[in-house]
Amino acid sequence: MAARLNPVAAAPALMKLWYDAAVAISDSLDPALAELVKTRASQINGCAVCTNMHSILSRWHGETEQRIFLLPAWRDAPCYTDRERAALGWTEALTRLCEGHEHERAYEALKAVFTEEEQVSLTLIINIINGWNRIAVGFGGWAEPAVGKPSAMVVVA
Repeated sequence: MAARLNPVAAAPALMKLWYDAAVAISDSLDPALAELVKTRASQINGCAVCTNMHSILSRWHGETEQRIFLLPAWRDAPCYTDRERAALGWTEALTRLCEGHEHERAYEALKAVFTEEEQVSLTLIINIINGWNRIAVGFGGWAEPAVGKPSAMVVVA
């Protein structure tokens, strides 16, 4: 994908606000679960940069290759907990809003294993990653892990 625009250079103050909000929201839930959700939403949206980044961050938070590889087939893979399944179902329902009305069933599963505050946190994380996917796909560019710091990414526009 060819870089079209570097949004950080074009609107640094706005992108800092967006980034700070993303970090605060992401920190509101278990980091391993948050990274699984971000990876799955990025896969659905076809965002290579975010799929790459969040797969790397998932591994950094202790996720196995097997579970990362099985994310697209999580419904049939026995390696996910009920809580992870509920989060992934909610992620897919909200990321694919235009494809149907699965969110009712997904919400029932969600509220069975997440507190109300966690439901809000997860929903905000899903919204943030869908926004990052649209920024990355819309403007192009790439991010690579920084040497020695798997949690930091270097944007290459």
